[in-house]
Amino acid sequence: MTGFRRFQNMLIAVLMVPLSAYSQQHFPKVVPAGNYSGICDLGNQRYAVVNDKAETDGFHVFRIDIDSIRGRIVNIQHEGYRSSGLPNCDMEAICFFPPSGTVFIASERDSEVNEYSLDGRRTGRRLEMPEYVREANRNYGLESLCYDAERHRFYTTLERPLKGDSTLQILSFNDQLQLAETYTYVPDVPINRKYYQGVSELCALSDGRLLVLERQIRVPRLKLGAKSVIRLYEVFPASNTLLEKRLVREFKTRLTLTGRKFANYEGACRISGGWLLMVADSQNQYKGMLRDWFLLTPLDRNMSIFNSF
Repeated sequence: MTGFRRFQNMLIAVLMVPLSAYSQQHFPKVVPAGNYSGICDLGNQRYAVVNDKAETDGFHVFRIDIDSIRGRIVNIQHEGYRSSGLPNCDMEAICFFPPSGTVFIASERDSEVNEYSLDGRRTGRRLEMPEYVREANRNYGLESLCYDAERHRFYTTLERPLKGDSTLQILSFNDQLQLAETYTYVPDVPINRKYYQGVSELCALSDGRLLVLERQIRVPRLKLGAKSVIRLYEVFPASNTLLEKRLVREFKTRLTLTGRKFANYEGACRISGGWLLMVADSQNQYKGMLRDWFLLTPLDRNMSIFNSF
């Protein structure tokens, strides 16, 4: 198939998908109210999701049926919580590790990344984190985590730069859980002083790209009028270089008297069919105003979609 014909077929497929397919979805009858901050694909339509305010350390397992042609979640089933029995250390991100069939979870409070069996128990292994990362402010520690199965690399970074710095270090670790490479990334400057800004997730793609999820949030004292700006950037990791980023997606959400679509997206993972699955933190469905949103967005590099929900 020629390059033009391949592009033509892709364009036809894209045009057949309605714009409404890229809207947020929520499932209040089956998804428990939570503070969902990370998600990963376990295979067989099952996903592990961390809740940063769960009573104990561990993760939820959801079965999520997805129509990858139209980009819609068809159904979700909650299959329970896998607990380690240990205190929750503010779990923020999770990734699946195929070599051992386990998951790794990044905790913001202690800036550690621990390994867990699929029944929720800790294995005792963890990424060999540099000491300066552990010294980060407990509210701006590790927020992101992903694993690139093709290149055998974990990636993680702090939510915000350390005091006195303006850049982030994206750290990569090998399959032996040792630090491998360090990349410099320049996060966005906050829109203004009223916006909270930070990197909430990383996602490794099969072609070598790394997606960086940045979000800026403004929450007025009375909550109504809250806004979020969610941006997805792509970078190509290269040793000892300043990463050049390119904006590929931007979503804007807000909370109004007539609309409750405000979303703080904190978790994302790549799924089959060329889609990115994202999950939002509703602060336990704060006072009935917020929702546990899920969002599917296409991963094709040539599709820059700017939406306001």
